[in-house]
Amino acid sequence: MRRCHHVRRNEWILLHAAAGGVGLIALQWAVALGARVIAVVGNDEKAALVGAHGAAEVIVSGRENVAERVRAITRGRGVPVVYDGVGKDTFFASLDSLAPLGLMVSYGNASGAVPPVAPLELTRRGSLFLTRPTLFHYTAKRSELERGARELFGVVGSGRVKVRIGREYALADAAEAHRDLEARRTTGSLLLLPGR
Repeated sequence: MRRCHHVRRNEWILLHAAAGGVGLIALQWAVALGARVIAVVGNDEKAALVGAHGAAEVIVSGRENVAERVRAITRGRGVPVVYDGVGKDTFFASLDSLAPLGLMVSYGNASGAVPPVAPLELTRRGSLFLTRPTLFHYTAKRSELERGARELFGVVGSGRVKVRIGREYALADAAEAHRDLEARRTTGSLLLLPGR
């Protein structure tokens, strides 16, 4: 929200998997920064959840064409940034949702790894930018780690971002938690608890 792309007030952004643990935090944080979030989710229950957390528009995947709906919402312009933690299944729809010179932030691969992409695909779609960030590169220096932690805990401490615990699992049930994640049966953050 601050370093890959500096989210700005009143700009449209697209966020996939918006009802998940990272998604709900990112959604609320973007809203707190003044962005208008187009949230992509898998069903009506998740749509209601992200709506209650501030999404300006909601797209239920599989029911609507994501890129077409984004273009309709933005009056044909597209969004300056897409945050995509899904991967293979949403990658090209994400690229097709971007405005010229837009940034694709591919931060996860819940549906599988994105296949190799020719740089010409970025050119054809408007001289796009693509990044695959990882936390360790953004917190390599102690000062970067501390700054990022201050920003995150500051927005959580202010109440503008509420961390939702969707479900708790015994540590011994970690495989079940993974199956539930893969099957998209979860919302919010999941906790694995030892000794349960």
